[in-house]
Amino acid sequence: MPHEYVSSVQLGFAGLFLSTSSIHASPPESLFDAAQHVHADEITVRWGDMDAGGHVKNSRFFTDFEEARVNWLKATLDESLFMASGPVLAEASCDFERLPPATLAIDVYATPPGRSSLKSTYDAALADTGARVANGMAVLVWVDAETGEPVPDLGLR
Repeated sequence: MPHEYVSSVQLGFAGLFLSTSSIHASPPESLFDAAQHVHADEITVRWGDMDAGGHVKNSRFFTDFEEARVNWLKATLDESLFMASGPVLAEASCDFERLPPATLAIDVYATPPGRSSLKSTYDAALADTGARVANGMAVLVWVDAETGEPVPDLGLR
């Protein structure tokens, strides 16, 4: 029986404050190996995010993961870092478990950064019951905005 964990975070960025809390089953170790919980977000699924059968469109999960990832980066990194460089998505995946209309609680995990890359993983669950609906992964490469070349050791370590 999986144990439950509570994630709660209060973040501030550019005058915007977000406070979320969620309780749900722990993520599978194979996906989140050596990753630390770094951020939590709640995202409401809107009517337009669903198909005619009332199921969340699969592509919507990538958008939700992106939103949680960007919120985490904005809350974590110095805003000036984005002036001359920024993250580029190099890889993304999502395993769909069920597709309900609901408010989703998305937990973000991150592994230690590589030379110029950062891997983040996601656990999406129903905000009210904690039932898992999807999990995903993304690899970001930090690149120089002018040259398009990877930027090593950008202070991400």
